[in-house]
Formats: sequence, C-alpha cells, structure tokens
Amino acid sequence: MTACLFDLDGVLTQTARVHNAAWKQTFDEFLRQRATASGEPFQPFDPGSDYNRYVDGRPRADGVRSFLASRGIVLPEGGPDDPPEAETVNGLGNRKNVLLLQQLRSAGVEVYPGSVRYLKAAAAAGLHRAVVTASANGGEVVTAAGLESLLQARVDGLVARAEGLPGKPHPDTFLAGARLLGVDPTQAAVFEDALSGVAAGRAGGFGYVVGVDRVGQADELLAHGADVVVKDLADLLDVAEPPSPTRTATDPLAARRGSA
Repeated sequence: MTACLFDLDGVLTQTARVHNAAWKQTFDEFLRQRATASGEPFQPFDPGSDYNRYVDGRPRADGVRSFLASRGIVLPEGGPDDPPEAETVNGLGNRKNVLLLQQLRSAGVEVYPGSVRYLKAAAAAGLHRAVVTASANGGEVVTAAGLESLLQARVDGLVARAEGLPGKPHPDTFLAGARLLGVDPTQAAVFEDALSGVAAGRAGGFGYVVGVDRVGQADELLAHGADVVVKDLADLLDVAEPPSPTRTATDPLAARRGSA
C-alpha cells in the first residue's frame, strides 16, 4: 500500500453523532407532520438502525431518498438549491444541512486522537493521504478540525456533484481520490466506518479495506467487504498483526489476498 483514503465523519472526526442528530430532527419533524395530516401513527427515525442502514456515508439526497423509500414515501426530487422548507428530496436534505451547520458552529469539531496519531504516522512513512467524504461540508470540517496539513487531497460532496460522481456504495468518489493522489486503487487502502463506504471500497478493487467500528457493527462491516475491523485507527499502530475479527483463510477473497 502506498496511499490511504479516509472517510471523514466517524473515521477522522467525531461528527457522525452530529450528523445523526441533525438527521433525526429533520426526519422526525417531517414524519410527525405527515402522520398528523394522514392520521397514521408517528414512527420516529431510529438513530441506530435507520441511520446506519439508510443514511450513514451517503450523499444527502441519496440518504433522504433511501430512508423515505424504506417507509414507502416518495417525494419530488427538486433541485440542489431548493429552500429547506421545500417538500422535496433536496429540500429535506438542505433542511438537515442547516441544522448540521448550526450544531457544528456552536459545538465545534472534535477529532479522534487515535486517527490523528495514525495520520501523522502515515505521513512520516511517506504514504499519500486523502479524505473522501459524502459531506458537502468536508472542507469546512477538515479546516475546523485542524487536519489540513495532514491531508493532501479531498473529494467531498461538492466535488462529487461538480464531477457527476455517484455516492457510496458506488466506488467512484474513492476512485477519484486515488486519481488525485496518482495511485492505482490496488495500491490504496480505504478506511471507513459506514457500511455503504466499506461496500464502496470493496467494489472499487482497492488493495485493502479497513472497517472502523464506532457503533458495534463489526460483523456487518465484515459482511460488506472489510478485510479487517478495528475500533480505532490507533489499533493499527499498537499491534503487529491485524486485530480480530478478520476474514478467515477459507474466505476466497482472503485466500486470494494471502497468495498475492
């Protein structure tokens, strides 16, 4: 491996919980209004299963569309510049972003100390480093977290929109990150905490996929394509062998990697 491609929220920064809270407030307000109008029971957004399955790691519009589909709800697409009050997929996504920015600006951005240690070690080892995030606020978060000097390239939601790149679980944003660093995907390792992001790393044919388990979903990360799962990136610095759980030698993919 000559390069590292890091997801941002939940891998480098502790902003996943802020995203989660903003999504919950957005969806719960929408669902409550819809339930009142239709007379149907109000079923709130689950910040555990709903967030991890339908929203985490995806571009905003994809997250809105995916979650609403799980409830049998279809909204007009609208456009990226829809106002937050618009009853459209993009309007609902923009409503979430307003809440997110309010929370980020009031509470700031926290980093994972172990991730900073790993970034510094990767830089010292001469590895190329990029951040690949679905967030349209990726630049703002990286700057607020003080990580600019440790990252050489960034692919975020704004880049994906400008270049027409489909979001995770499609591998296109990670592939764009590898191109910016000038490396072949087989030479790059992907670091992801989201199920959709791990699936994107596997689909892109990257040399190694590290799942970062912040919420107790190690088995699901492995099932979606992670080669190894750790609780923190510092675990990769503190042990000689990849920590358990890993793929077994009976797994065809693991066997292929072992013979490579």
